[in-house]
Amino acid sequence: MRLMAVHAHPDDESSKGAATTARYAAEGHRVLVVTLTGGELGDILNPAMDLPEVHGRIAEVRRDEMAKAAEILGVEHTWLGYVDSGLPEGDPLPPLPEGCFALVPLEEATERLVRVIRQFRPHVMTTYDENGGYPHPDHIRCHQVSVAAYEAAGDHRRFPDAGEPWEVAKLYYNHGFLRQRMQLLQDEFANHGRVGPFEKWLKHWDPDNDVFAKRVTTQVECSEYFEQRDDALRAHATQIDPSGDFFTAPIEWQQRLWPTEEFELARSRVPVTLPETDLFAGIEPDDEG
Repeated sequence: MRLMAVHAHPDDESSKGAATTARYAAEGHRVLVVTLTGGELGDILNPAMDLPEVHGRIAEVRRDEMAKAAEILGVEHTWLGYVDSGLPEGDPLPPLPEGCFALVPLEEATERLVRVIRQFRPHVMTTYDENGGYPHPDHIRCHQVSVAAYEAAGDHRRFPDAGEPWEVAKLYYNHGFLRQRMQLLQDEFANHGRVGPFEKWLKHWDPDNDVFAKRVTTQVECSEYFEQRDDALRAHATQIDPSGDFFTAPIEWQQRLWPTEEFELARSRVPVTLPETDLFAGIEPDDEG
């Protein structure tokens, strides 16, 4: 079976669904991570990497980090080749850089991703929801391009020069950041007489905005691969502080309290029964998609 995970920037594949991809790769499935941009405009978030020699070659550094992370996860990897749009800040927001991914015509980027789909022939794709997971212009565009390519890849009338048509059986959205999971871990810190790191997020997070209850359809048990996930994320040394909040909760707590990663089934061309515990549920190994 073949799984394609489509992400906006290098490091996204290690913070969103990484343990799931590591599990499927370890089980013998082919897993391809497609990174749409080079992450050239990402901030350096690890003080130890905030160095002139890193700033001067950030695109090259991030490519090296991505190669290490893919090796750790055991996945295949390809770049779609677009330039990071950056995260605009200010009021009013500044214009996006000329030629960046978020400004590329949708049809152009869709055709490029369709080529990858038709070559790899995935049974399942994962990407972001319509909000991009968070409102970075590249994440929102990643959603738009992924959905458009999912629909177009199997249509022989669309992009006839981009390879033989291939229908992807299922499309999922990642839902990696859940209030309930964060609250469980925060409570576990309190149970051990410790101050948890998540209060600053929880106090601004509307408990009525329950993504888990409203949108999650599929929970994949992957706790055995949480350490692999964290190692892959640490490989993106410019993007993650190894002493930061992400790594504060012991792996043992995470495995016991919340041993799954969460997804939303957005499209399916095969019969499904929800909720699910497997992204490949309902797909026969020899299905054409």
